[in-house]
Amino acid sequence: MKPNSHEQDKRHAFDSFCKKILKHEARDYYDELKRQRGRETTFSDLSAKEMEQLYTEDKYFVIEQVFNVLGLDVIVTDCVIAGALENLPERKRDIILLSYFLELSDREIGDKLNMLRSTVQYQRTSTLQKLKKFMEVDIYEQQEKK
Repeated sequence: MKPNSHEQDKRHAFDSFCKKILKHEARDYYDELKRQRGRETTFSDLSAKEMEQLYTEDKYFVIEQVFNVLGLDVIVTDCVIAGALENLPERKRDIILLSYFLELSDREIGDKLNMLRSTVQYQRTSTLQKLKKFMEVDIYEQQEKK
C-alpha cells in the first residue's frame, strides 16, 4: 500500500523537525565546549604558585622539630633528619640548615657566619658525610627492631 500524500507530508515534516532539533543540539553542544575552553586552563599552563593552591596536605601526626638559625626558624618534619641534625655542633648544623633548608649559597652563608666560602663548602661536604653515616646507622637500627 502506498502512503497517501497527507501521511507523506507528515513524515517529511517530522523528518525536517528531527533534523532541525539535531542540528541545534549539535550547535549548542559545540558552543558549550567553546565556552568551557574559554573558562578552563590545562594543568601544564598553570604556574607553580597556582598549582600549589590546588591541593593541601594533612599533617596530623607529624612531629616538627624547630631549629633557629640566625634568628630564622627552620622546621624539620622528618624524625631521622631532625635527630641527625641535633647531634651536630651548632656551627655545622647552621651551615646545613642555611644551605639545604633556606637555600643559601656558600658565599651567602660565609658572609652571614663570617667565614670563607671555601671553609663553608668544606664543612658542608664533610658534615653531609657525617649525616649520611649517622642516618645509615639509625635506619639500620630501626630495621633491626622490626
